[in-house]
Amino acid sequence: MRVEVVAGFSHEQVLIELDLPKEATVEEAVMAADLQAHLPELVIDWGRVGIFGRLCPRDQVLGEGDRVEVYRPLSADPKEVRRELASLERARKNTVV
Repeated sequence: MRVEVVAGFSHEQVLIELDLPKEATVEEAVMAADLQAHLPELVIDWGRVGIFGRLCPRDQVLGEGDRVEVYRPLSADPKEVRRELASLERARKNTVV
C-alpha cells in the first residue's frame, strides 16, 4: 500500500513516500519514514499526528493513498492572537479622528 508521511518547519518540509503492508498504522508509517534523519530537531508528539488534516490515534490503520501528517506545536495560542488583534483594532478606532 502506498502512503505519504509529511512533517516540517516553516523553513523546511519533508515528504516521504512509502510502500507499506496492508493494515499498517500511523505509527508504523512515521517510524518507517525515519523523519529524524531528515529533520533532527523534530520532536514527534503522538497527540499531534493526523491523516489529511484530521487528528488520529497512532494505532489508526492506514488506507491506500493516505497522507500521514506530523504537526508541530503552535507558536501562539489562536484565541490570544484574536484577542490581541481585537484590542488593537478597538484602540485604532478610538484614535481615528
